[in-house]
Amino acid sequence: MTIRVLLADDQTLLRSAFRVLVDSEPDMEVVAEAADGAQAVALARSTRPDVVLMDIRMPGTDGLAATRMISAEPELAAVHVVMLTTFEVDEYVVQSLRAGASGFLGKGAEPEELLNAIRIAAAGEALLSPVATKGLIATFLAQGAGSGEGADPAVSPERLDALTVREREVLVLVAGGHSNDEIAERLQVSPLTVKTHVNRAMAKLGARDRAQLVVIAYESGLVRPRVE
Repeated sequence: MTIRVLLADDQTLLRSAFRVLVDSEPDMEVVAEAADGAQAVALARSTRPDVVLMDIRMPGTDGLAATRMISAEPELAAVHVVMLTTFEVDEYVVQSLRAGASGFLGKGAEPEELLNAIRIAAAGEALLSPVATKGLIATFLAQGAGSGEGADPAVSPERLDALTVREREVLVLVAGGHSNDEIAERLQVSPLTVKTHVNRAMAKLGARDRAQLVVIAYESGLVRPRVE
């Protein structure tokens, strides 16, 4: 199955480079290009891509607002947004995840990293870079960064009451950036069992994907940030 990609960036040259890279892969194709967030939303509605590569900073409607609008539409539930940032320590990272992005990637990433990111997002997995999983997201959440307009309120700990003990355990490991295979090895169960627990946790917590589970884990206090 071909992964359909929408490119959203105000730099024409950068979009062209991304298009050449994506279209060179046999399992991917660029279905549209947007120069700003408003265009990205309109094209997401009309083309229904699997993945949107979304620049955060764009004129007019920025990538953050566009992501929030895409995530709010049930008809676009299958559209996964990957935020492109200039720096991985961008304060908008947490806002991006809260807005519904599946993850983020630095613009300085290698071509293979970008292509892998598209495949990961298309599969419904959370794309969280090593820098993020080492505490970046946790630190921003702890400091309340990105709590501006449109941010979700802190998650009540009682929201986790619907989870089983095992689902909580899996959620903690997901928040640590571990893959299903890694979690399965730690818990000595099959990857399919882990996937089942993850899916049930997402359903019970109303999470769009694994990235949203990470946010919920930290905002509810289930996982505490480690300050290095």
